[in-house]
Amino acid sequence: MKKLVALDFPGLAESAQIELDDADSPATVRAIIENLPIKMTIERWGDELYSEPTPVRAGEENAKSEVKLFDVAYWPEGNALCFFYGHTPMSREKILPYSPVNVVGRIKTRPKDVARFLDAVERAHVRKKVQVVLR
Repeated sequence: MKKLVALDFPGLAESAQIELDDADSPATVRAIIENLPIKMTIERWGDELYSEPTPVRAGEENAKSEVKLFDVAYWPEGNALCFFYGHTPMSREKILPYSPVNVVGRIKTRPKDVARFLDAVERAHVRKKVQVVLR
């Protein structure tokens, strides 16, 4: 099952379309959908945005130690959602999360300038602790 949801950045008046896909992690995707809308504070780690703990609770489910550009994942260790806009500080050639994650979907609407977008998110949301909403 695939489901389109939006990740709203109210501080930027922008939204990203996210396609949830239960092919790899069906129980995790179900837990995310059951908790929508999810309001969360986000952090930045390299070119990854990740949430503070969410109400979603799921264990490792086909967890991956390497992800693809624009993957969306759930991080069981932190009960967090991760949005991979690029490399993390642990990455060189491959995109590596901090620890294994359950891949739950893809970012479908992508900024033309990822670095500029991430800097704007950091200024408007990360530093000011303005919540984003997955709905």
